[in-house]
Amino acid sequence: MSNLGEEAENYKPDEIRTVAELQFISKEMEILEELEAKYPYKYILKEGERYKIAKTVLADIQQILIASPNTTKFKVIKKGEGLKTNYTVVPLM
Repeated sequence: MSNLGEEAENYKPDEIRTVAELQFISKEMEILEELEAKYPYKYILKEGERYKIAKTVLADIQQILIASPNTTKFKVIKKGEGLKTNYTVVPLM
């Protein structure tokens, strides 16, 4: 059992990584969903780490696949922070 001071000193905020941190993503990767969080989100699990996938990334991939159905890999580039975050999806193959 610990007190409030100890808890505050040892507190580490939950850090959710994004798919932009991965070298690439593949359309064959499994998408999971976190429903218990304050704000539910979809993510890819790779080597025990969760990588959040934004709805805008999914929408961009959808458009790429409509234009080029044989595309299998994508690079996600992140710009900005917080509410000003933007993602660019680049088809690789």
